[in-house]
Amino acid sequence: MSETQIREFWSAHPCGDDLFGSPDGSDHSHYEAFFSRYDAEKYRLESHIPRCLDGLDLKGRRVLEIGLGQGSEAEQIIRRGASWTGVDLTGTAVQRTRARLELRRLPFEAVHLASVLDLPFPDASFDVVFSHGVLHHVPEIQKAQREIRRVMRPDGALVVMVYARWSLNYLVAIGLVRRAALLAAYPLVRSGVLRQPRGLLRAHVDNAARQGLFSYLRMEDFIHRNTDGPENPYSRVYDLRRLHQDFPDFTVTRAEKHFMHAPPIPVHGLPGARAMGWHLWARLSPADH
Repeated sequence: MSETQIREFWSAHPCGDDLFGSPDGSDHSHYEAFFSRYDAEKYRLESHIPRCLDGLDLKGRRVLEIGLGQGSEAEQIIRRGASWTGVDLTGTAVQRTRARLELRRLPFEAVHLASVLDLPFPDASFDVVFSHGVLHHVPEIQKAQREIRRVMRPDGALVVMVYARWSLNYLVAIGLVRRAALLAAYPLVRSGVLRQPRGLLRAHVDNAARQGLFSYLRMEDFIHRNTDGPENPYSRVYDLRRLHQDFPDFTVTRAEKHFMHAPPIPVHGLPGARAMGWHLWARLSPADH
């Protein structure tokens, strides 16, 4: 899986556009309405994010954010007193984040179009590196974590949100429910007994036809297509063991789960996120070598 493929996917599918739409135009009034609508819905669904950011002690610290989405967390971080810099692999995320911060007159150091595999900063530049929902889409993760370690100060912190392996979404919704639905529907669709489905099921049937059903249903393949849409080229899920394995230049100092999310199972807002939530928030410190 190449970085070019990942860039092309996220350029064509900006984070959140499938759920919340995109700006209707390019002037300030369109962007202001879009950002307000986007943030209201995002933080209604993921109300834990502001609380998690409150616990990071960001005031007066130089923060690098890797992967920007629509700039929501950039705004939250700046409003908590950090000196913020951001990088993203796609021009859309860079442009929208810059538009948000300028529109709302929020101070920031810079926004760069850049890869986490080659960060455009000197060694030991940042106190905190923050990345929400991005690093689990990076196949060359060990190279990425070396770059992150390089630009981080010796007493710095890496704060990440990655998808959780030990979650209701991965183990039940993706691992059982969605695979069973595709296994049942595929022969009926391919034989003509069932009308051609629409939407996500149609996309999964098409993927399975190209790859072969049982190859597609292997979890190491199926997971890629079941986190951020059936065209998503790469995703990984994490537990503490895999965090240690993929981030060897760091030590995990804290990890906790949030966000009960397991579509099509209607669990949003129910208790149990700390045990089976989909978002694994981890804080890592540079390891002593």
